[in-house]
Amino acid sequence: MSTFITIIGTVGAVVLLFAYAMVSSGRMSGDGLSYQLLNFGGAVALMVNSAYHSAWPSAFLNLVWSGIGVWTLGRFVARRAAARRSPDAGASAPGTADRTGRPDEHDVAPAVG
Repeated sequence: MSTFITIIGTVGAVVLLFAYAMVSSGRMSGDGLSYQLLNFGGAVALMVNSAYHSAWPSAFLNLVWSGIGVWTLGRFVARRAAARRSPDAGASAPGTADRTGRPDEHDVAPAVG
């Protein structure tokens, strides 16, 4: 069981580092669904690993991190549901900002390295 938990924690750490690197390099939007899913998944994996090893400060940090992820993903779901009910309410032309003033996640061009 310990090996399995270690693998879960390692995968969680790699996922979080990957997401952070992608946002930092401009290849992924920090406001995008992809980043939020990676961030949430990595936090949950590290929370499981930390709790198993009784590293309570880290487990608590990742519990809060996961909670923020749930809240953020809930906002994505609510926004998409509202857009489906009212097609004109959430629509923005490509290259324009949404109601929050941030560009749509699909409008961010990938960085060329």
